[in-house]
Amino acid sequence: MQLPIVVGVDGSPSALTAVDWAVDEAGRRDLPLRLVYASLGEADGSGELAGAAHPGEVDGAAHPGEPRPEPPQEILSSASRRAQRRDPKVQVSAVALPDEARAALLREARNATLLVVGQRGRGTVAELLLGSVGLAMAARAPGPVVVVRGESAAREGLGARIVVGVGDAGSSAAAVRFAFEEAELRQCPLVAVRTWRRPAHASTGHPLLTVDSAHAHAERASALLTDALHENTAAHPKVDVRRLTLEGSARKVLLELALEADLLVLGARRRHGYFGLQLGHVGHTALHHAACPVVVVPQHG
Repeated sequence: MQLPIVVGVDGSPSALTAVDWAVDEAGRRDLPLRLVYASLGEADGSGELAGAAHPGEVDGAAHPGEPRPEPPQEILSSASRRAQRRDPKVQVSAVALPDEARAALLREARNATLLVVGQRGRGTVAELLLGSVGLAMAARAPGPVVVVRGESAAREGLGARIVVGVGDAGSSAAAVRFAFEEAELRQCPLVAVRTWRRPAHASTGHPLLTVDSAHAHAERASALLTDALHENTAAHPKVDVRRLTLEGSARKVLLELALEADLLVLGARRRHGYFGLQLGHVGHTALHHAACPVVVVPQHG
């Protein structure tokens, strides 16, 4: 059974860019596309539609003074037509769900290859950089979540490379595997990055000792990166892998590399005893500020 790519829609411009991205990805993966509209009190009872879509609100109800939202049927039908114009070969279905967006999309994500959401929805306050639904999905969904953000060149795949942040195996092994698969699908280079930082005390001694310390940290980071990539390099020999070990903040390094990337791939560890993922500072920063779409891939086990 082919699990679809699920995309949350609510009529907002951000959701429509997410639909575009999801259609392209569905075409690459030869998967069906499922458009989901979810909002308490707004679904019209029409339920499931095949071929013509009916999306859902991705970030809350309209604020006072805002125009009244379009009916779910109109939003879904418009998004469905947009998807079919973009790639007629992709099978499109849609559903309007009378439920809160977060709960509905989390349920949908259980039976999805990918869950795709826009950067912000209809009800997002202007100063919020990432909508609450997008953040909740990235932190809690059981499978990979793509937050479609950035400039049009990145969203359209014109940067011609994928960047993956490589941490320890406990949080990034699944992300590395996803990044290799995506690079192979797109036939583009994969930039695998591991950052390192010297302890503060290592830079206070003799200059020669400082150089030796930097070299040791760089060598260790390079060895860990090679180990993290080894299995997937063998499994995907056609992928052009470019390894980078850089001193500095992972947040800063990844944001700079994302400026010329099609996709930034990050791993997230499941938190013990809690429902959700440990996104960390790097994940939060990327989801709010990256110049390209960001995918968060949960690490199970």
